[in-house]
Amino acid sequence: MKTLLLCALLLCAPVFGRDYKFDSSMSEEVLRSYLSRSMTTMYLLSRGDTFDENLRMLKNCGVKFAGRSVYQWGREEGGESAIPKKLVGVKERATRVHEMDPELILQACIFEIVSKDVENLAIPAWVFTELGRPVEERHFRYEAMLYPNGRGHNQWGANASIPDVSQDETKLFFFFLGASYLDAGCEAIHFGQAEIMNGNDPKLEHWSSVLQSIRKYAAAHARRHFVVCDAHVPHGGLVRDGHLLLDFHSFPLRIAEIPARPRESDLRVGFSDGIYGRSKGGITPSGWTCEHLPFLVEFDNYGRSRKPGESGQGSCWVWGWDEITWFAQLPESARNDWLRYAANWLREHDSAGYLEMPGARCLAGSADGQRWYAVNTKSDACPKGYGQEETIRSIWAAEK
Repeated sequence: MKTLLLCALLLCAPVFGRDYKFDSSMSEEVLRSYLSRSMTTMYLLSRGDTFDENLRMLKNCGVKFAGRSVYQWGREEGGESAIPKKLVGVKERATRVHEMDPELILQACIFEIVSKDVENLAIPAWVFTELGRPVEERHFRYEAMLYPNGRGHNQWGANASIPDVSQDETKLFFFFLGASYLDAGCEAIHFGQAEIMNGNDPKLEHWSSVLQSIRKYAAAHARRHFVVCDAHVPHGGLVRDGHLLLDFHSFPLRIAEIPARPRESDLRVGFSDGIYGRSKGGITPSGWTCEHLPFLVEFDNYGRSRKPGESGQGSCWVWGWDEITWFAQLPESARNDWLRYAANWLREHDSAGYLEMPGARCLAGSADGQRWYAVNTKSDACPKGYGQEETIRSIWAAEK
């Protein structure tokens, strides 16, 4: 039955060219065009020391969607990484990206974390005004964003917890983040593990409220009057009364080990909680309807098991590592081959899916001691580049 379903998906796959033009909404053709040229570019807009080299790489590869280009993981008002200070440099670099390619979408992230540092962050008056609330002179309140029953408290260490999206203070904070990233030049927002923040939101009314407020702000202030929203969706998507809350779905690749072949792995429909064949459909925020919303799969980073390098550590681990750390430790030729394999596998098994190419991502203490994966061709400007840049360019060039 599962095979027949996937065959039906492939036979019904729409045939599109590539178009990157949009304003106020986004057609399926344009969405798929962007997803087909997507790359994870962690900290692209906040790491000034590598920006020029990465700008060159983006142009060379033909990237149109730069994922995870800026975000804050806790420490909202902590030293040089504080949000207000960071956004100044982010806006300057986003301007340079768009001077190179006005069509390129930069993605920011709002993750499943808030820390006590947020209490040092003053709420700008415009946040209250935009939301139609009386202006208050105060800072954000950490405790007011948390689950009242204690769920997720200190999940990410002392005084760093999972926010509850049903709390008014969480909505206020998420709107501030989303609007600030839009003002800086971003046009997409990834909402992380959205489902662990909606324990008190069974009908998705609170997530709907958050997204509507950010979409309304985008309609008035974003570069092309639109924001492209996604999140990791282990249950296939967020759907409310037949309407999809997100513009596309995303999830880790969920790479399966091949125990008989050390360090080798592949992709499989039905393995673990992979999204293949499970992306929900409905009416999109742009108004078109689909049976299966297009989605991205990415090389995720989340740490390493207690036995890195060994198989059988659990379905989320690849030979004991997270996905990007496993990938980075393959020989260069194997990395290149695996990207070609994964791109082809998606085309053959789920026409709704696209591979988000690895561009820049942190590594979880790999065996060779490296802490950062960079796709760039090795050079004086990037002496530790992993060298998949030309492979990605060739994969995309070969696609119709």
